[in-house]
Amino acid sequence: MLTLGVLASGRGSNFQSIIDSIESGYLKATVSVLITDKSDAYAVERAKKHNIEALVLKPKDFADRNAYYSQVAGALKKRGVELVILAGFMRVAGKPLIDEYRNKIMNIHPALLPSFPGLHGQKQAVDYGVKISGCTVHFVDEGMDTGPIIVQAAVPAYHDDTEETLSERILLQEHKVFPYAIRLYSEGRLSVEGRKVIVRGDMKNSCIINPPL
Repeated sequence: MLTLGVLASGRGSNFQSIIDSIESGYLKATVSVLITDKSDAYAVERAKKHNIEALVLKPKDFADRNAYYSQVAGALKKRGVELVILAGFMRVAGKPLIDEYRNKIMNIHPALLPSFPGLHGQKQAVDYGVKISGCTVHFVDEGMDTGPIIVQAAVPAYHDDTEETLSERILLQEHKVFPYAIRLYSEGRLSVEGRKVIVRGDMKNSCIINPPL
C-alpha cells in the first residue's frame, strides 16, 4: 500500500480523481495528508469529506523559502509519505523538499512538455495555434516543469478554442493520466535513466490518448 502526500493550492479536482481511484480499488494507495498553502482552498473540504488530514502551511509564516520547504518535507516524512503528489500546487518546489524526495515527487502540467511550461500552459497553446495539446505527468526537479516525463495524454486543439474550452478538454485527461502514473509507480514499473523515465512492461502506454483504467 503506497502512502501518498498531496500538495494543492486550489479546488483540488486532481486530488479528487486520486481519491476516487483509491476508493474504487484502481489505486492501491492511501493519502496520509493534504498540505496546502491556502486555508480557503477547496481541496481542504475534499480532504475533510474523506477523513484525510489537512495541514495549512503558509510561506509567509516562515523565515524564507528553504525554511518553508524544510517544514513541508518534515511534515510529509513524519506521516510516512513515500510519494509526493503536486495536484495544482501553485508554487515551485524548493530544494529541501526535492532533496528529501528525489524522483519521488510527481506533478501534472496542462501541456505537452517541454512545450509551454509555467503558468497558463493552455493559453500558451491556444495563442500559439497548436493542433494537438494535452497534459504531462513528470517527476519534479529544480526547474520549472523540467523534470523527467513519465506519461503524457493528448487532446485535439481546435481553431476556435479558448483557454477555457481547451482547459476543460485537457482536464478530463488529467483525471485519468495522473492516477495511471501513480499506479505505475506503486507497481514498481518506473525507473529514471538520465532524462528518460522507463515504463517497464507496457511501453506503448507511456504516450497515450486515453489512459487505461
